[in-house]
Amino acid sequence: MALRVYDTRSRTKRELIPLVEGQIGIYACGITPYSPSHIGHARQAIAFDIIVRWLRNRGFQVNYIANFTDIDDKIISVSSEEGVDFLEVANRNIEDYFEVMDALNVTRANEYPRVTETIPEIIEMVNSLIEKGHAYVANDGVYFEIDTAPEKYGQLTGQTLEMVREGAGGRVDETGSGKRDHRDFALWKAAKSGEPNWESPWGPGRPGWHIECSAMSLKHLGERFDIHGGGTDLMFPHHEAEIFQSECCLGHEPVVQYWLHNGMINVNGEKMSKSEGNFWTVSDALQQVDPLVLRYTLINAPYRQPVDFNTVMIDDSRLNHGRLLRAYSEGLSIAGSGDWSSNPALSGAAERFSSGMNDDFNTRVALVEVQSIVKELRQLIDTESDKSDVSAAVGWLAEFAGGVLGVLPTEEEALSITESEAAARSAISSDVEALLEERESARESKNWSRADEIRDELISMGVVVEDGSEGPTWRIE
Repeated sequence: MALRVYDTRSRTKRELIPLVEGQIGIYACGITPYSPSHIGHARQAIAFDIIVRWLRNRGFQVNYIANFTDIDDKIISVSSEEGVDFLEVANRNIEDYFEVMDALNVTRANEYPRVTETIPEIIEMVNSLIEKGHAYVANDGVYFEIDTAPEKYGQLTGQTLEMVREGAGGRVDETGSGKRDHRDFALWKAAKSGEPNWESPWGPGRPGWHIECSAMSLKHLGERFDIHGGGTDLMFPHHEAEIFQSECCLGHEPVVQYWLHNGMINVNGEKMSKSEGNFWTVSDALQQVDPLVLRYTLINAPYRQPVDFNTVMIDDSRLNHGRLLRAYSEGLSIAGSGDWSSNPALSGAAERFSSGMNDDFNTRVALVEVQSIVKELRQLIDTESDKSDVSAAVGWLAEFAGGVLGVLPTEEEALSITESEAAARSAISSDVEALLEERESARESKNWSRADEIRDELISMGVVVEDGSEGPTWRIE
């Protein structure tokens, strides 16, 4: 099945055909590190991590670039409040980003360019836009003139020029500026007293927001590349401004072949914001949720859909991930990880998994197949089936749940979990068996209140009981 992706610019699903056969270049807008990373950042990073993982699984050589906007109004504001250099603010929050994303099993990008390391390329691009008549110098910097390429407006959002003010945000509508038209946007900002600045042909200053990503993406991926991504909140104005800048500078279109955008995070049905008191940093979340459970939660919906972050969703993910982890760990300790390709049932599950992922990276479909193999593996383990069947199922999970979805630990970590659970099971085994015998006696005598009390006692011990035709079995949750 061909791999199809939803291209925001064409508003259709299109077959992914790379510019260079067997190779894919991806640029995803990264964070502005003025504060610790939040779960919205995690959602975007995990979404594009899985896209990259799936492309590599399909045999593509992927060059993945994710940037850091390490100079920005908010960074300057924090540095001023704290009385420290702006790079101190940026660097500590970049360190936080790597720490929490590593915990979430996000594969590192090939490169992480920074704005402050790309100033020469930004200046060169701005100068080119001026020379080609698409930009002008004003008293407070340099601006891109929208009217020089009006046909490019609304390429991602469908907005018209007249709609520009509505929803544009402060980064576009700058009062008191030297813009000729309110629709124009800053390419270079003249230096203000006490702010970081760099020399340029138009005097000291710093880059505008949008030009940074145009310059970094072209520097690292060339004048045409395959995929540009980010959150839906970046479609307008940021990504539309990039289309203006890159295509007008280079004189051809499209520069980006496919635009991909991930959905946003809501918390209990409300938009996440500090003012609403429902703002979660990744570190906050990881104090309450295991990193791989959090990752499982954030891929439980396809990447383009919004995710509602709530306790029901987290609890459901914790339950399903726990089943996955226990089955995988036990199977690994029993039979190791083997080849699944000759097993018809596993091959069928792989085809369905692939069909979902090839349909615009549908992780929900993929997780359904993972859960089906977990159920199959649990049955194989509980019935002491042939080790080769167990090994094949473990190998399937290792490739798809681990390698593609990234929701499994390393083999070494998984085996240590099995050993820990075995020790914990051994420590309480005699107590649990005695309680189960008493529970059976209570049920036979229809003493339901005592049976319920025993069930609650077992739950408090972290024991889950499953009743079957051959009697109850139990495990540690």
